[in-house]
Amino acid sequence: MLGQAAGYATTALGYLATAGGSPMLVKEIAEACSIPGPYLAKIVNSLRRVGLVQTQRGVGGGVTLARRPQEITIYEIAELLADPIVHRRCMLGVAECSDERACPAHRFWCEHRDQTIAFLKNTSVADFAAFETRRRTKLVNLTRGGKATGGHAD
Repeated sequence: MLGQAAGYATTALGYLATAGGSPMLVKEIAEACSIPGPYLAKIVNSLRRVGLVQTQRGVGGGVTLARRPQEITIYEIAELLADPIVHRRCMLGVAECSDERACPAHRFWCEHRDQTIAFLKNTSVADFAAFETRRRTKLVNLTRGGKATGGHAD
């Protein structure tokens, strides 16, 4: 599971990607994504320092993606924010756990961790933008009195 900072960053960048390159205010992103504004501001600052977003102050300013959403993977976000999921560590917290000295959960965790890492490397901000677009469409349909459609829950 992603830590809170990486999860918030992924959600916020997915929402930002739906703006199609137009700047968005951190406050707007925070409200839309149910993220505490001051915490998101710190995350955005970290993402700016590593080159994932650009920020501009003043009228017409805000946050924009520095790269195309398809080029930013969730793994990269987690790695840049030093999320624990990207570090090889024992699931149970045993310091000595390794292939040579494996704890009871070692084999299970190695397999699942590898699957998780593969998923994060193959999932981009564009995937979250598509999810956000579907979510908004369903909300608009529901507020207009229509029914949400689709074969699966998002």
